[in-house]
Amino acid sequence: MKIKDDFHHLIDSIEDEQLLQRYYRLIQTINDDQNGHLWNSLNEDEKEELMTAYKESFDSNNLVSHEQVKLQHERWLKP
Repeated sequence: MKIKDDFHHLIDSIEDEQLLQRYYRLIQTINDDQNGHLWNSLNEDEKEELMTAYKESFDSNNLVSHEQVKLQHERWLKP
């Protein structure tokens, strides 16, 4: 595959170890997301709670405005 060869050449051309580590973490995170790593790390109760919250989010009566959240967490938002 040409894209894999191009990707390998790009990686081989990078000399900065920290930059390579950042790229690696980024790609690993994307790969984990695609493979459902986060979802699979949840127990059944957490999955059920998340799905309930997701379903409830479609009802605007269950939503909290951005302004309301900012007021509730004001002490943590101040620099």
